Amino acid sequence: MNVPVSIPSVLNLRPEAEQAPTSGIVDVFSYGRLKPGIIPLWVGEGDLPTPSFICEAAAQSLAKGETFYTYQRGIPELRQAIAGYHERVYGKAFDPERFFVTSGGMPAMQLAFRMLAGNGDEVLVPTPAWPNFAGAITITGARPVPVPMTIDEKGWHLDFDRLEQAITPRTRVLVINSPSNPTGWVATGADLRTALDLARRHGLWIVADEIYGRFVHDPELTVDGRTPSFRDVMEPEDKVIFVQTFSKNWAMTGWRLGWLEAPPALGQVIENLVQYQTSGTPVFIQRAGVAAIEQGESFLADQIAKARYGREIVGRLAETGLVELPPPSGAFYAFLKIKGATNAKDIAFRLIDEANVGLAPGSAFGEAGEGYLRLCYLRRPEDVEEAVRRISEALPKLVA
Repeated sequence: MNVPVSIPSVLNLRPEAEQAPTSGIVDVFSYGRLKPGIIPLWVGEGDLPTPSFICEAAAQSLAKGETFYTYQRGIPELRQAIAGYHERVYGKAFDPERFFVTSGGMPAMQLAFRMLAGNGDEVLVPTPAWPNFAGAITITGARPVPVPMTIDEKGWHLDFDRLEQAITPRTRVLVINSPSNPTGWVATGADLRTALDLARRHGLWIVADEIYGRFVHDPELTVDGRTPSFRDVMEPEDKVIFVQTFSKNWAMTGWRLGWLEAPPALGQVIENLVQYQTSGTPVFIQRAGVAAIEQGESFLADQIAKARYGREIVGRLAETGLVELPPPSGAFYAFLKIKGATNAKDIAFRLIDEANVGLAPGSAFGEAGEGYLRLCYLRRPEDVEEAVRRISEALPKLVA
């Protein structure tokens, strides 16, 4: 389990800062990152650097001297490009005024929670879940309420009875992450309608993380080359805010560029919060974002194909008879359980020592993830195959 940092009481820090959880992923990453020959599958990114056409757009912007303060909501060219991207992906018109550029997906998420929740409020988070949800909620002063998902041989599922039972008068927000990091769960259209109905009945906001929406592997869950979205079922008046990032689709994790999609009526509030958070995202990084959206479709298609191949390779671990691994329907993670293992962090450290493979411990994703490990398979097929071979050889020692 993640635990807050221990700070001497004499320093008198705010509890929401002191209680921000330590990342269990970073713990394992720090332990093994310098080990020679390690295959690092612990973090949520692929192995390719950002494509050159994206880097060149940023370089050209710098050469033009675009290094001054800029629009708090994002440069008009990028907001229009994001709207056009949504029109192509979702097949309907989008107003650029719905989109607000941020310095990464995490700032987008923090802006959303800062608008919607604070001291004494509660936010429902289906788990296992990306640990940054809990962290972003905690630092607002609100309380993340984990709601365990269920699992069977077909994979993970939302438990709507549990969700409804977790709602109290303090509940303000429901988080829905589909496709899910870490489980690869993908919400069906029926799931999204049920979640939306639940939010409407109880007056809740939904913070929707559909960052992996282009990475869908199950044909039954594919809608025009993407996963189902709240945009397919919501009405204009529904209280849904989307967080997004350039990191995953276009190999831009280090650029720190994302966006928030929200009702235009929130525009001035969001602009004000951006002012006090970052004072706007650098123009040259935004120019790179325009290039990514307008020229990056073939690169993204290659990334999706690469993820699907990696998923097939990782599926071989189930053939050992020592691993439980329902095929992930989306994203690019395998969330696997080694039979007989109970301490995920211990197993993750042992895999580094005995197999020279780095995986993220499931306990980093909440109590519902204990005993599991997350493996990112958006890597060179040769590396994924070698990692599977090493893990398979180490498994008998791990469960002995």
